[in-house]
Amino acid sequence: MSIERVREYFKKYGIENNIREFETSSATVELAAKALNCEECRIAKTMSFHLKDKVILVVTAGDVKIDNKKYKAEFGAKAKMLSYDEAESLVGHKVGGVCPFAVNEGVEVYLDESLRRFDTVFPACGSSNSAIELTPDEIEKYSDCKKWVDVCKAAV
Repeated sequence: MSIERVREYFKKYGIENNIREFETSSATVELAAKALNCEECRIAKTMSFHLKDKVILVVTAGDVKIDNKKYKAEFGAKAKMLSYDEAESLVGHKVGGVCPFAVNEGVEVYLDESLRRFDTVFPACGSSNSAIELTPDEIEKYSDCKKWVDVCKAAV
C-alpha cells in the first residue's frame, strides 16, 4: 500500500506519525478540503506529467491550474499528463493519492510558486484518504524537489 511506503519514507525525518488518515475520501482538492476543514487553495495537489523520456511531478496550490505557455517555457515541451492507469506504475502512487514523497526512482519533483503564499499546505501521503500538514520549506526538504517553478495560473 502506498501510504505505508510514505510512512516508512517519513521515518527518517521522524514525521511518520504526522500523517492524517480520514474515514472519507480526500482524493480531490474539494474532498481533501472538506476532510481537513480548510480552504481548497491550501490543498497541495500533485500532478504527474510525461516529459520527454521521464516522469515529473508538479505540486501546486489547490486553486490554480497549469498554464500551458508557462509550462512549455519552463520545461521545453507541452504539458502531457499521465493517464489514470499509468500513475501508479510510473510514479508509485495511485491517482487520488499521488504525492511528492517516496516516489519511484527517476521521478523528478517540482514545486510551483503558488504554494509559497501559505504558511502551511496539505499534500496527500500516498492514499486517497490521507494528508500531512507541511510548510512550503518542509515540502521542499521532504520531496527532494529539483527546484521551484512558476507554471500556473489562477483557475477560472
